Amino acid sequence: MKKLYLLLFTVWSGISIAQMPDVERCMTPQAILHQDAKTPGYADLVREQFELAKNTPVMKSDEEYVIPVVFHIVWNSPQENLADSIIHRQIELLNQDFGRKNPDTINMREDFDIVKGNPRIQFKLATIDPDGNPTTGITRTQTNKTSFFDLSFLTAGFDVLEEVKQTDNGGMDPWNQERYLNIWVCNMSFLGQTFLLGYATPPDGLPNWPQGTTDGLSDGVVVQYQTVGDNNPNMLDMGQGAIEVKGRTVTHEIGHYLGLRHIWGDGDCAEDDGIDDTPNADDQSNFDCDDTKNTCVDDIFGIDLPDMIENYMDYSAETCQNSFTKGQAMLMRSVLENQREKLINNNPANTAEAVLPDFSIYPNPFDNDVTISIKNGKMDYLEVRDITGKLIMEEKVTQDIHHINTSHLQKGVYIVSFKNSGQQLGSRKIVKH
Repeated sequence: MKKLYLLLFTVWSGISIAQMPDVERCMTPQAILHQDAKTPGYADLVREQFELAKNTPVMKSDEEYVIPVVFHIVWNSPQENLADSIIHRQIELLNQDFGRKNPDTINMREDFDIVKGNPRIQFKLATIDPDGNPTTGITRTQTNKTSFFDLSFLTAGFDVLEEVKQTDNGGMDPWNQERYLNIWVCNMSFLGQTFLLGYATPPDGLPNWPQGTTDGLSDGVVVQYQTVGDNNPNMLDMGQGAIEVKGRTVTHEIGHYLGLRHIWGDGDCAEDDGIDDTPNADDQSNFDCDDTKNTCVDDIFGIDLPDMIENYMDYSAETCQNSFTKGQAMLMRSVLENQREKLINNNPANTAEAVLPDFSIYPNPFDNDVTISIKNGKMDYLEVRDITGKLIMEEKVTQDIHHINTSHLQKGVYIVSFKNSGQQLGSRKIVKH
């Protein structure tokens, strides 16, 4: 087994704007090295954990694991405030990719039939927040920051990016990171140019890790807002034209979160990702689908396999990514059974079901007044919007029977939405005569 090496973190202090770093698709390796500077020995411990996870037997091989997820949408401009439908679609795509249910698995070359793997991991939006309240699994925070990437990155490094995870700095504090996979969605562009698509933290929690290991590097995943879902209306361009998005930046970063390295090992043929059945590569793909490459000679079950552009942990185009290997699947499952076991074992966020209020609206159609009856729960306030989505009125709800005066509304169809702690609990259409 070759040693796992990490990509050396470039020291950017003193670099001028004209010398800004090249586009980085994923900065997880740099994040690890950044934290190693804060906590000496961190990178070695990441390697130790990686080796431990690989060599820990998988005890529940037939069980499908389910991870509760919360998406924190931190937005400044309206286009960054992604619709719920985009988040729901991303969950569907994750469940396809981590369950080997994605239709494009048929595009994987026969060369890799001997290594294709199914992690049998699924994701669901949380229905209970850390305080036990019902939730949609989506939080929305309007920020005054136009971007979480700026020139201070040249000296402060990831400290500036990490502000997206801090309410006091214009972001959103994480939910219990042992019980939820926190995914922050934000803008990390600079002067209108996207330099990176995301980064993630490696598994945490080994008993031999020193106190303060994760100081300043909060656990979870951060992604650029254009990368979420394949129904995202926002174009992704990293300087060479529009990139087709299939939601696989999130898949890639969650791979890091569950212990995987980049498939080429962040180096040349002498370095690899530490997984026996992933082919070595001399360098990463660059948003392409070049299936003619075989940049390194390796021996995987007696075969010299070509570069695996189909792998989610490559930098190939999302349109040709479609698979994990068996070794990658085993590592991720081992991490869930060990370093991240609280995500799947006796997790209230995973087992408890939200008890949503039962509410009714009458009369419907209505004239000048509407009555709302609430049972088996509570809601904080309601919103009334027209069919274009424009907010018409908002009222605080304090009683089980609530009356609203609608005499000022014109005839037409309206949507009444009910919310609790900022989370939407449901909605109803109502019609005015």
